[in-house]
Formats: sequence, C-alpha cells, structure tokens
Amino acid sequence: MINRRRFVLGSSFGLLGLRCAALAQSVAKLPRIGYLAFNTETSGRHILDAFRRTMRDLGWAEGQNIVIETRFADGEVERLPLLVDELLRLDVDMIIAGSSAATRASKSATGTVPIVMLASADALGEGFVTSLAHPGGNITGMTLLAGPEIASKQLELLREIAPAATRVAALSNPSNGSHAAFAAELEAASRKLGTRLQHVRARSPDEIENAFTAMANERASALLVLSDAMFLGARRKITELARGRALPAMYSQREFVDAGGLASYGPSLIDMSRRAARHVDKILRGAKPSDVPVEQPTKFELLLNNRTAQALGITIPQSLMLRADEFIE
Repeated sequence: MINRRRFVLGSSFGLLGLRCAALAQSVAKLPRIGYLAFNTETSGRHILDAFRRTMRDLGWAEGQNIVIETRFADGEVERLPLLVDELLRLDVDMIIAGSSAATRASKSATGTVPIVMLASADALGEGFVTSLAHPGGNITGMTLLAGPEIASKQLELLREIAPAATRVAALSNPSNGSHAAFAAELEAASRKLGTRLQHVRARSPDEIENAFTAMANERASALLVLSDAMFLGARRKITELARGRALPAMYSQREFVDAGGLASYGPSLIDMSRRAARHVDKILRGAKPSDVPVEQPTKFELLLNNRTAQALGITIPQSLMLRADEFIE
C-alpha cells in the first residue's frame, strides 16, 4: 500500500513537472517585443501606454500571447547601443524604436531583427529605408517627414501669436541629423517674414540653460523649438525657462503645451504610437518589414495655452483660436 501511494504521488508530481515544463516552454515561445525609448519612463509613459492599449485592441495581451521588454535611455544617447544589445540578448523578435537615435542604434546592431520606428524624423533622409513605399530592409514604421517645411509653418504661427517678435531664436540639437534641413528652411522662411533668426544649440539637457543665456544675450523676443527626442524629455525645463524669460515659444508636440508651453503645431505622438502598433501587428502575423510601407502622420494639431499667453501678456488672435484643435483656458 505504501509503495503504491509513493508510486501515485511520484507519478502525480512527475505529471505536474511535465505540465510546468510545458507551460514554461510555451511562455518562452511567446513573441518578445523590445521597446526602446530615448527618454525616461516617466516622460514617455503616455506614449508606451498608447502602444500597449492598441496592441491589446489588436488582440495581443501581455503575458498571454506576447511579451514586451521595455528599455529607457534616460536621455543619454550613448546608452542606446548598450540597451539594444540587452534586448538582442533576450532574443527579441522585434524592436520598437521610439526615436531616430533609437532607430540608428538598432540599425547598427542588427540587420535581421525587424525594427519598427515609432517616430523617426526623416526615415528616408537618414538612410533607414530605401523608399517609403518599399522600405527594402528590416526597418519600417512611422516617420515624421513633415519637415523641413513644417518649420516654416511653425514660424508663421509664432509670428501670428507674437507679431512684435522680430528676433526669433531656433533651438536645435547638433546630434539630430535632421535639424540642418530644418534650419535651412527656417532661414528662407524668416527672410520672407522679415524675421531675424538666431540659431542656438543644445546637445544635452545640461546645455539648455546656456542656450537660453545665449538667447538673452542676442535679445531674442520669441523661441521656436525644433522636434527632438531630447527636447521632449526636457520639456518641463524648456517651458519653464521660456516662461521665466518671457519668451513666446512654439513647439512641435502637444506635450510641451501640456507642460505649460504657449503653443505647438505638429503631429500627434500618441497617434503615431498607435499606428506603429499596427505595423507590429502586421509583422507578428507574417508580413516582412521590407514589404510594409513606412507611414507619415496624417493629423497635425495646433494647441494653444491661454493661461501661458495671459502670463506673458499676449492676446491670442481670434482667428488662431478658431483654428486651434485644442485651446487650454
């Protein structure tokens, strides 16, 4: 009897062990997505949340039929290659690159693992793909490619908001490969608008205060901040410095306006995150990145912050208020 019980118990534990092993094996086989972001988790959480929600809507539930590994560089560009290596060592099936810098680091690390751009500046100009319709390699996804002409539109809007501001500082990042084209576009637009343009640069958050000091020395009367992942991560610092120095400022993302900035005009990062998730869905279901067209934003938002305008002593024209997608009172 005792031997029989031992046999039954042993068999039961043996079966349990086999089931656990089978379960562990099935979990290990779940598609593993690496999500690589340039900034901190705090500053980019809303974009990641939008990506996760859309993945759930498309039928991909974390822990059930997909695993998402997240890595944040905390604004330190030199960390990106190390984080890509971490993800590749985890044997990820795909990498989601949250910025041009993240795409560049991922492209340098692998030519086989699919890479989906969540928001690159200029996928074609930066050499990530051979064409938008037929990417041709292991990279696809979303690209802003709204510029450099979008910069001239932003300058026009800034002059409408602050018509007396004839000296405009343009804040760029020397590490951003797309900013040279934006700067050239701004030069042409500034001549048409009779605006004196001052180029100021910041390569890291530590250089931003010095950039604002340079603006003050040149007596800049308004500010235009070019689209950049580092600037997005440092948006609270930038908007506080702009308000503190009484500079009407135009930004490229609504996140700056949410942080107290005066105005923004550009594509929605939330919308781009959702659309990037659809690219991921297609690849998980068998499509090749080389066959999935790169998409551009279709929605551009104009946001105005009336509280900040009042603090700066600015009256936003009624015509702009009517055109705004959102007007924060």
